[in-house]
Amino acid sequence: MKQNSAKEFIVEKPAELLKFLYEIQPERPKGKVKSEMEHKLVSVDGKVITRYNFLLKAGQKITVGNYTPVYNKAPVSALKIIYEDDELLVIDKPAGMLAIANEKERDITACHLAMEYVRVKNSRNRIFVVHRLDRETSGVIIFAKNEAIKHALQENWDSIAKFRGYTAVTEGVPQPESGRIENYLRETESHLVYPAKMGDGKFAVTNYSVRKKNDSYALLDIDIETGRKNQIRAHLSGLGTPIAGDKKYGAKTNPIHRLCLHAGRLEIIHPYTEEKMVFTSPVPQKMLRIL
Repeated sequence: MKQNSAKEFIVEKPAELLKFLYEIQPERPKGKVKSEMEHKLVSVDGKVITRYNFLLKAGQKITVGNYTPVYNKAPVSALKIIYEDDELLVIDKPAGMLAIANEKERDITACHLAMEYVRVKNSRNRIFVVHRLDRETSGVIIFAKNEAIKHALQENWDSIAKFRGYTAVTEGVPQPESGRIENYLRETESHLVYPAKMGDGKFAVTNYSVRKKNDSYALLDIDIETGRKNQIRAHLSGLGTPIAGDKKYGAKTNPIHRLCLHAGRLEIIHPYTEEKMVFTSPVPQKMLRIL
C-alpha cells in the first residue's frame, strides 16, 4: 500500500488526541476517526499513536493519512494473520474494524484488507465472507479463498463450527455466575436486538461462566451455540449485566474505550477433510487489566 494523500494539522493548545481529531474534522463520522487511529493512520510528530487520550502539546504536528492499495508490493495494514492455506484465510480482527463494507466505510474493513493481501500474489485472487463479527468485537474471523469452500462452510455452519468461544467483561456480576441463556431474539428498525416470544424471532443459545470478578466488573468465558446478530450483547444485557463499553445495550462505563468482547477461539470441522481445526486469539491485555 502507499500513502496517496495525507492531512497535516498543528496543535494550538494542549488536548487529548481523539478530541483534537474530532474538533478539526467535524464533518467526518466519529467512528471513522477512531478507525483511522486504531489502524495506525494517525501520527504525532512522525510517531504513530493509537491511544485516544494521548495528550498533545502546542506546536506538535498531527498527520492523518489515507491509504489506497497497490498490488505490486506487500500491503502495510492492520491485518494480523492467524492461519492460511490454499482455501482459508483466518485473521485476528481488531475492535473498531468492520468485517465487511457498509455505505459509510468501504476501504478499512477486514474483508477489503484480506482481499488486498491475497491479490499481492495474483490480482485475480478473491476473498469470500464466511461469517461475521460485530464492528466493535475483536478476534477470530475466517474468510474463504474460493466460492466452493465458502458455500461448504456457510451451508453447514452450525454443524461445522463446533465451538465459538468469547471473552467478555461485564458491568456487575451475572447471577447465577454460570448458566445457559435460551430465548428468541428479534431486531428493531433501529437495529437493537431484544428477547421475543417463542417462535417470534430467531432462537439463540449462549453459555457463560464467571472466571474472575471484582466489585464493579466480571470477566466471563462464553460459548455460543447459535450465531445471531448481537446475541451475546443482548443476552448479557438481559441479565442486567451489559458488556462494558456497550452503550447500545445499557452499559454506563467504557473503561478501555471499546466494547469489551473478544472472539478468542473458533473450532471447526473442515467440510472436505473432516479435520478438526482450532484457531485462537489471545484476550487483549486491556480487557484483562480491568479486573
